[in-house]
Amino acid sequence: MQFSQLALDKRLLATVEHLGFNEATEIQQKAIPAAMAGKDLLASSRTGSGKTLAFLLPAMQRLIRNKPLSKRDPRVVILAPTRELAKQVYGQLRLVVANTSFKSLLILGGEDFNQQSKALARDPHFVVATPGRLADHLEHGHLYLHGLELLILDEADRMLDLGFASQLQAIHKAADHRKRQTLMFSATLDHAAVNEFGADLLNDAIRIRIDSEAEIHSDIHHRMLFSDHLDHKEAQLKALLEKQDINQLILFTATRSDTDRLANLLSEWGHTTLALSGELNQAARNQIMQDFAAGKAKVLITTDVASRGLDIPRVSHVVNFDLPKHPEEYVHRIGRTGRAGAKGDAFSLVGPKDWASFKKLEAFLNHPLAFEAIEGLEAKFKGLAEKPKRGPAQSKKPTSAKKAAAPKKRAPKKVKRPVGGLRDIGDAPMMIKKKPVEPVDDE
Repeated sequence: MQFSQLALDKRLLATVEHLGFNEATEIQQKAIPAAMAGKDLLASSRTGSGKTLAFLLPAMQRLIRNKPLSKRDPRVVILAPTRELAKQVYGQLRLVVANTSFKSLLILGGEDFNQQSKALARDPHFVVATPGRLADHLEHGHLYLHGLELLILDEADRMLDLGFASQLQAIHKAADHRKRQTLMFSATLDHAAVNEFGADLLNDAIRIRIDSEAEIHSDIHHRMLFSDHLDHKEAQLKALLEKQDINQLILFTATRSDTDRLANLLSEWGHTTLALSGELNQAARNQIMQDFAAGKAKVLITTDVASRGLDIPRVSHVVNFDLPKHPEEYVHRIGRTGRAGAKGDAFSLVGPKDWASFKKLEAFLNHPLAFEAIEGLEAKFKGLAEKPKRGPAQSKKPTSAKKAAAPKKRAPKKVKRPVGGLRDIGDAPMMIKKKPVEPVDDE
């Protein structure tokens, strides 16, 4: 389907054409008409499917065609779970609102609160934010949402998993009026908390399920490699960097300390490398992302902080140095490659410590995963045997007649009942001795 078939405003069609988009993706084909009709949505679509434009275009259409409910309140609020994803959404929004009179603002945690309050006072039409920081500004009275027309939650499941339920409820209550439209996007519609939360936010919502969260994009070739230990993983990584035709690569690790350690190691091997972790301040994280997007480094080493919302077309490879604890994160990690129709390669190094995560991943994807090997670096490790399930406890049989014999019952001792100071507990009387009362120090 062409975008021209979606009844979009001519100015929006010109913008889409200028951005180089012609055909609408499946999520765009289904979400845009429903959103433009004013319906609430609960939609799921895998990463890289074009869902950002699926909510930005109908949002722009609404602002172009309808009069504002308020002259001062934001007309559209878009919430994202992480600063990286919020920046990604804001970047696309800037392209869509270019050459229009609509003002947009990005509100992130970790940045200057007072500067943000001043920017909110300039009455932006669009606000893209992380939920925690926006809730803080609401609490301080730096903005009001009585006139909010469209509330959009991108990756609602991730926001709930990160513990933002109370902040989302506060934002919802601040804009709880019958004219508000709400669009919720989630990686899966089978997330219990998303459905429960959606019941509060959404009004007669249309449910759109494009594909399963557990479905791997067909443009991504993912491969598993057995690893014996840490040194073996490092040797395999070095071989991949030498043998693969890599444009840019994202290397995912389990811990922050590993990001720096591996960055130093790869630098010693002669690769330009950047390390990104959640402990960095926002300015440093922004600079690293900008440098990597500009192609100033071949490898970005990061924790799951960059598993969502990072859209860099030149990323040809993803390597999981450690498997994630949660299998859904695997899909988001490898989704950083194979973007915009390009082919991508993903490698995962699976050692003994990764085995439990691997079995969870295999169950999540609902199909077995085959292993490959690098010539000369074959692993001795081939997986861990499953522990046998324990059945009901069985009574132990006595090994001898002596043990089998029932113990002799002793006759109860006769207890003399004292004149006073006793209490009966069951059938066993016991003495209670009164202790002398010690003086209490009032101070």
